[in-house]
Amino acid sequence: QVPLAESGGGLAQAGESLSLSCTISGLISDDHAMSWFRQIPGKQREGVTCISWSGATSYSAESVQDRFTSSRDNDKNVAYLHMAQLKPEDTAMYFCAAADSPYCSSDSWARAGSGYKYWGQGTQVTVSA
Repeated sequence: QVPLAESGGGLAQAGESLSLSCTISGLISDDHAMSWFRQIPGKQREGVTCISWSGATSYSAESVQDRFTSSRDNDKNVAYLHMAQLKPEDTAMYFCAAADSPYCSSDSWARAGSGYKYWGQGTQVTVSA
């Protein structure tokens, strides 16, 4: 069993929508904020969204604002990334990550090396023009 498992990646055309899921296993017992990151080969992992444990607070990168939203269902232990108006530059491997706090840090949530305890294996999203 892995702590986090992403699903829902695949191919999409520009302008289409895609949703990713992150299943949170029982290995994670504490309350965690959940973030989504993405990475293309040769580049640093980029923070996309963060949602607090309660869902009351969320942040998103400027590059995806008004297009991507995150949500979660704590009863089902699943976090989601809803991506709309996809662009070819959204092509990347997408990872979910569980923070070591129930809250998204406003100044560091987007930094992959800062405060994330668990990572998923990633799911590929490819957007064609």
